[in-house]
Amino acid sequence: MDVNRDEAERCIDIATAALSEGQPEKAQRFLVKAQRLFPTEKARVLLELMAKTGFTARHGGPSDSVSGPRQQQSSSEEDTRPEEKPSDASKPYTADQLDAVRRIKQCRDFYDILGVQADASDAELKRSYRKLALKFHPDKNRAPGATEAFKAIGNAYAVLSNASKRRQYDQCGDEGGNPSGQGPDDGNVEPDISPEDLFNMFFGGGFYKNTKYGLALFVQVMPILILVIVSALSQIMVNNPPYSLSFRPSAGYTQKRLTENLKVPYYVGGQFSKEFTGVLLKNLEQTVEDDYISSLRNNCWKEKQQKEGMLYRARYFGDTDLYQRAQRARTPSCAKLSEITASLHG
Repeated sequence: MDVNRDEAERCIDIATAALSEGQPEKAQRFLVKAQRLFPTEKARVLLELMAKTGFTARHGGPSDSVSGPRQQQSSSEEDTRPEEKPSDASKPYTADQLDAVRRIKQCRDFYDILGVQADASDAELKRSYRKLALKFHPDKNRAPGATEAFKAIGNAYAVLSNASKRRQYDQCGDEGGNPSGQGPDDGNVEPDISPEDLFNMFFGGGFYKNTKYGLALFVQVMPILILVIVSALSQIMVNNPPYSLSFRPSAGYTQKRLTENLKVPYYVGGQFSKEFTGVLLKNLEQTVEDDYISSLRNNCWKEKQQKEGMLYRARYFGDTDLYQRAQRARTPSCAKLSEITASLHG
């Protein structure tokens, strides 16, 4: 998600500055937070390097690196600075924050969660999501259930911001479930159960260690299992998409085409030409190009993260060869994205 990614980048910048100022505790705290928000190669490398080089509490960083020595605070200043021990439970919350969490819990559909109309534009969805994500972020809102509300908001945006998922949601809804993932009643909310937890529960042996506890868990996850089964059946019944963005033919998509505007290659089935003509074809090709550009953006971001990770390793270990390889590393998705952007604004 864009908001989490931006916040993670901000945390990494704070951590880097803290390292240069000789504050390893602060740096580590913000790097861990960055990984929790949006895992990146840059933060992982920094945490790994701090552990390997002994750059931990009450110690300075490495004295020599490609980027040069780092400043350290005096020991007297270090000793007099109060130790920070954040505690989530000790932080208060307001009545408005609690009411806001309850509103999210009682929402019956994704549009209601985001506070938009069913015909809301992508820009409206994004604007509302960013506003709510900041409002309900666990670092901002300590009210009971705020974390679950934050997840529900992210889930709603993930579905409605994707054209095909939104179309399917408008047609099928959520099969009568509560999109917030919670019941309408007030009170504490049970934590989410991951697919791994479900697998371990039924096949890992732990489920049968305590029959009474196992039965309670089984009753608890039954609605989730039913939802998974219904969702799987819905996916089977939904028609296959009319195109594929793969680089080669695949089952059901054997004919190659190029979009009229950006010349993006895509594959279609044998009946495509009969079913898509005129305005329908134009709209579909716009969707193809949007998906293609979105894919390029994601790949470009990953390429940059990988390159920056190599540069960080090179600087911290003083590895000239690795530094030169990182400088030469290509970012083809970024190059293609720049080329398309230039053509659109040319």
